[in-house]
Amino acid sequence: MAKKEPARKFEAAYLDIYRRGLLQEKIERAFCQLETCTLCPRSCRVNRLRGEKGVCKAGLDPEVSSYSPHFGEESPLVGPHGSGTIFLSHCNLRCSFCQNYSISHLGEGATISAKRLAGMMVELQKLGCHNINFVSPSHYVPQILKALPAAIEAGLSVPLVYNTGGYDALETLKLLDGVVDIYMPDFKFSASEAAEELCHAPDYPGAAKTAIKEMQRQVGDLVIDDRGIALHGLLVRHLVLPGGLAGTEDVMRFLAEEISRNTYLNIMDQYHPSGDIQWSSLLSRRITAGEFQNAVDAAQREGLTRLDPRERFRIIF
Repeated sequence: MAKKEPARKFEAAYLDIYRRGLLQEKIERAFCQLETCTLCPRSCRVNRLRGEKGVCKAGLDPEVSSYSPHFGEESPLVGPHGSGTIFLSHCNLRCSFCQNYSISHLGEGATISAKRLAGMMVELQKLGCHNINFVSPSHYVPQILKALPAAIEAGLSVPLVYNTGGYDALETLKLLDGVVDIYMPDFKFSASEAAEELCHAPDYPGAAKTAIKEMQRQVGDLVIDDRGIALHGLLVRHLVLPGGLAGTEDVMRFLAEEISRNTYLNIMDQYHPSGDIQWSSLLSRRITAGEFQNAVDAAQREGLTRLDPRERFRIIF
């Protein structure tokens, strides 16, 4: 059963942090991390304040591929007016099969200022979007924090969504405590071997588990209002991969036993070959209907019943 609250009782977390004068300290601490960058578990330690770039290929200023109301996200985020999605360029995980390869690997997008980023947030709210949804934000946390004061002063009040691949550093997430309303991490792989092969990050499973535990500690289970719109909480995504490469059963067991059986979960069926995938790879095909159903069955066996209800239409038989 989904938790519900009347919409009128909600106030975005970052508004309280701002009023209490705590946001500036978070901004300063975040930018200190850029001097020897440790924003994510890769800990490249490049000096991004001087324009040096690490694995993610991001520099000092934020880069954005696009921003608009998005109606393809999870049901509690979309509502009647869409999720205010800001697609940030580059990525700290860089999966070889990325479904947004041109953005994550090729860096499609334009460099903008923090002031312009604040303007984008406010524009999306004025269009009626129910939240501001940062896609791939892990490598731009300082820049997002820097943009917030101007956005707040211009009237921003909707929830902030941290839409991440799950490869997040604990120290960085703690900076976001009291800022982010909705965490939406992927849990991509449960085995180090798959993470090493597909994104050169053998530590991904452990890092994702630590990150999701911290996210749950900060915001708890997903809470929606009486319109069915998400207010705050954790929402987890899991992309089903061909041949069981994602280790779905172990992912579901972790969520049920170490996070919450009330976790809102989107089991995704939209995998398709893209990026650097070779024809001889297990990932050279879409998933089957049976593979998707096996993933749903695994979730239900673990007592995970809050599954995103969107219609499935991409799978093959």
